[in-house]
Amino acid sequence: MVDQLRRTKILATLGPASDRPGVTEALIAAGVNVVRLNFSHGNAEQHAQRISQVRNAAKRLGHEVGVLGDLQGPKIRIESFAGDKVEIKAGQRFTLDCSEQPATGDASRVGCSYRGLPGDVRAGDTLLLDDGLVAMRVEEIANDQIHCTVLTDGALSNRKGLNRLGGGLSLGALTDKDRADIELAASLGCDFLAVSFCRSAADIEEARRLARDAGSQAGLVAKIERAEAIANLGEIIDASDAVMVARGDLGVEIGDAELPGLQKKIIREALERNRVVITATQMLQSMVDNPIPTRAEVLDVANAVIDGTDAVMLSAESAAGQYPVKAVEAMVRVCLGAERQFDHDTDFEAARRDLTRADEAIAMAAMFLTEHISVRAIVAMTESGGTARQLSRFRALAPIYGLSRHPEARRRMALMRDVFPIDFDSRGLAPRKAAREAVKHLFQLGLLSVGDRVVITSGDHMEEQGSTNTLRLLKVGEGGMAEGLGEL
Repeated sequence: MVDQLRRTKILATLGPASDRPGVTEALIAAGVNVVRLNFSHGNAEQHAQRISQVRNAAKRLGHEVGVLGDLQGPKIRIESFAGDKVEIKAGQRFTLDCSEQPATGDASRVGCSYRGLPGDVRAGDTLLLDDGLVAMRVEEIANDQIHCTVLTDGALSNRKGLNRLGGGLSLGALTDKDRADIELAASLGCDFLAVSFCRSAADIEEARRLARDAGSQAGLVAKIERAEAIANLGEIIDASDAVMVARGDLGVEIGDAELPGLQKKIIREALERNRVVITATQMLQSMVDNPIPTRAEVLDVANAVIDGTDAVMLSAESAAGQYPVKAVEAMVRVCLGAERQFDHDTDFEAARRDLTRADEAIAMAAMFLTEHISVRAIVAMTESGGTARQLSRFRALAPIYGLSRHPEARRRMALMRDVFPIDFDSRGLAPRKAAREAVKHLFQLGLLSVGDRVVITSGDHMEEQGSTNTLRLLKVGEGGMAEGLGEL
């Protein structure tokens, strides 16, 4: 049975916590729609084992579950300390050593993984370490040494991340490790590929080319976590299949005060440009150690849902926390509560007027019809999932059932707000017959009842991508037999 109530999708990161026997299946049963493999951690064997567990559990439960491979990207990190950890004080001097073979770190200095950092910073710049917990002001650059003054008391431990306040570091988006991991993602059959620290559309296009060359048809997810990405937001969204509001590094680069407004801006622009959007990072962070979320976390998740995000993501909560299943259950509760606050009155006056594709026009017509008559469901008969995505950009009371014979398309639809993917094979059926068989199939699944009206989108050539050009209004008769009410 398809979950007919919760429209917002849940993405959960896999890790040691989910590796425990039975946990992966429990996560999916609790409501996870897409799982995330974090290529910053683990090896190929571990990732392959986790995907196998997901595929097997999803099959047993009868759920469609997508897999997202998340590239590590060029994250700058400090190197290691002799005692694994040091305490530093505001006002003291501290040196970042960017030489090829830096000495082991101590309370006055540490190595840095990015050799080009001295050329990217200037005196007066602020460097933020460990997601902003430690701040330093650059005083002087001497060859490959960056001499700083510590601005905040704190502890530094091995391999913590480093950002420049305001962004501006010149690293490319893809490293050699990322290129190898793209091939790994292709071999594992990942449905989505997330590009970390992208700066422009060119970064997404390069990742897409490498993925296609490796035989992957994965959807490309642009992680918005650099200040430069905000400046190029429109072109990045257009080049991607989905975007992720990666609030950790983004918040460090732009400052916490700017983050809430930018989150809303990214969600809004993604929806306007017909792209899927994920909101991520520390959404239920306290549940790493506690069985219930804080009220602030509940409000954080709810606001993202009300703003229209397609999915909300769990990171350490499900990968390394003590309560991974409870974290998913909490996310489900909050999403359901927030969705009851949706304003379903779609503003069609604000909709795009420059449509160039038939499937876009059909999607808008379907949603306009749904808004003005009582419709129980919207059915998108689709090869790739593209029409379902177009439909899901509008808010409607009726759920969208994405019917496809392709498991890859169904798993991609698992990330789309309001869309419930269902296995259905229309090969050999004329379009009108296929529409009626689809209605009967949904009736037999218990998703439709006698008397329900259904809007169906399909194409004259059912086995071709991008061929959606027909809208039908049908009524469910006795035994699930469909009665025609109109066709466009």
